[in-house]
Amino acid sequence: MKLLPLILASASPRRQELLQLLDIEFRVVPSDAEELHDEQFTVSEVAQLNAYRKARAVAKKFPDCLVLGADTLVCLGTKLFGKPANSEEAHRMLKELSGKTHQVVTGLCLMHLRTHQQRTFSDITDVRFRALTPAHIQHYLKQMNPLDKAGAYGIQDGGELIIEEISGSFSNVVGLPLERLKKELVAWK
Repeated sequence: MKLLPLILASASPRRQELLQLLDIEFRVVPSDAEELHDEQFTVSEVAQLNAYRKARAVAKKFPDCLVLGADTLVCLGTKLFGKPANSEEAHRMLKELSGKTHQVVTGLCLMHLRTHQQRTFSDITDVRFRALTPAHIQHYLKQMNPLDKAGAYGIQDGGELIIEEISGSFSNVVGLPLERLKKELVAWK
């Protein structure tokens, strides 16, 4: 795949690892754009808006590069689960998700500022949690750091302890839907 120089506008090591799987050269320039969470928008719209804001902040500094911004959100119905502030909030989040199916939504924005081109889209994966007791939750939280993950969990970090099944892209739950991203990059002109 021949692309313009690609910049990942994210400090996420998980996104970096996933993007490397596509065998694409890229560099990392974390975005300083503030994430918004406006209840007037759907979860997909919020994720796409945040991805756009992240991509645009970096594209302003590198207008000749193709910039990829991403934002992953966890939601149960209309309730958003961001990154927990502390271990108590992480415990509450996992308890609320216990035994239920929720959605993981990743918004993506590909932007080339010099030519005024952009493509914004999202991917959704359904994730069903096992029924978790307080002891299960404590055990899981001791295995990983929940504070840097939306919904207080990482599917790649002991996810088998809490997740019963998923429907959709596994890599989307990690933070970058590779299948969809690859199609968009191939189609990029």
